[in-house]
Amino acid sequence: MTGKGHEKTQHVLEWAVAELEIPGIVAEVKDPDGLWFGTAGVADLTTGARRGPGECLPIGSAAKAFTAAAILTLEAEGRLDIEDPVNRWLPGLLNAGGYDGDRITVRHLLSNTGGLFATGLAPELVAGYASRSRFAEHRFDVWTLDDLLRLTVSRPPVGQPGERFVYANGGFSIARAIIEKVTGGTYADEVERTVIRPLGLTATYVRPEGETGYRGPHPRAYSTQFYKDGVDPASVTPENWESMMEEPGLEPLDVTEFNTSWETGNLVSTTGDMIRFVSAVAGGGLLPPAQHRKMWTTVSTEGAGWLPHTRYGLGLFELDRAVTGGRTVCGVAGSYWGHLFCALGTSDGEHTIAFHTNTEAKSWDLLFKIVEAEFGITIGA
Repeated sequence: MTGKGHEKTQHVLEWAVAELEIPGIVAEVKDPDGLWFGTAGVADLTTGARRGPGECLPIGSAAKAFTAAAILTLEAEGRLDIEDPVNRWLPGLLNAGGYDGDRITVRHLLSNTGGLFATGLAPELVAGYASRSRFAEHRFDVWTLDDLLRLTVSRPPVGQPGERFVYANGGFSIARAIIEKVTGGTYADEVERTVIRPLGLTATYVRPEGETGYRGPHPRAYSTQFYKDGVDPASVTPENWESMMEEPGLEPLDVTEFNTSWETGNLVSTTGDMIRFVSAVAGGGLLPPAQHRKMWTTVSTEGAGWLPHTRYGLGLFELDRAVTGGRTVCGVAGSYWGHLFCALGTSDGEHTIAFHTNTEAKSWDLLFKIVEAEFGITIGA
């Protein structure tokens, strides 16, 4: 592709394959000089096929920003307010397990500050995929929205509404249900109406609950994110987790066909479409000014055990300017079995990069190395 000056970024891609045991990685950049596409490694360990542009990729938790954008569009249309309590739209849903649906607002859901527990770590979910044998047994299980809403309140609160940031997928399941309650339609239709069509994201779609494949070219996905057989995920702690992981050196498991209906939003996109999306939400090209400001009103993630050096807005994050020398780099990211997807850009939307690895996050160092190479920023300690 066109564009210039991305040799350092290409070097990081090659480092990721050589040092992090990533099968294959792609990166696409849009900047004032044009477009650039880089790749290293392979799309398929069996055939050795190379990765290329236009691949269909699950974006994981990057879909949270689509949910937030849909909610904020509904607010701009006067159909809801992000300060509405959850009980206004879903009365009684959060009146269980110690939660208070009169105090938790839509804003709390979208900023991960509602006091909900870390739903993505719930044993009922993780246990199904914790070991290779369990993954083989449960990889095609379907999680309905009702299943996810029950999971959201299956553990007690971890804080008071607005008290602190705790990354909680369940809040976005509730937001999805609110979208459907307000509109009377489906989440997929509303994301299509408010985000996909306005931005011309021709390769982006919400996966139906039963769909496990892709609607276009895609890489094989590989994972080593498993415990030893017989390990109870509920017994894993920050102190013992390393001893619980399977022995190093095992061949990665092909996890390409995988029902991800439990994943927030369950969106598939491409690096090109996600560059367009992040450029728009960063630069103000999607939402009215009032909603744009709300989307980028951030809270600290410090001490939350999440992506370090970040602040979180509504469904997306920015790197803490204290460690970027005052520069603003913002975007979205998501990782689960077989995939890491990130898209980041400057606040004016003029310089954006999207990258994907066909295995889960091995280290957040990859994201920071790409930021340093592409934006010329040294991430401080």
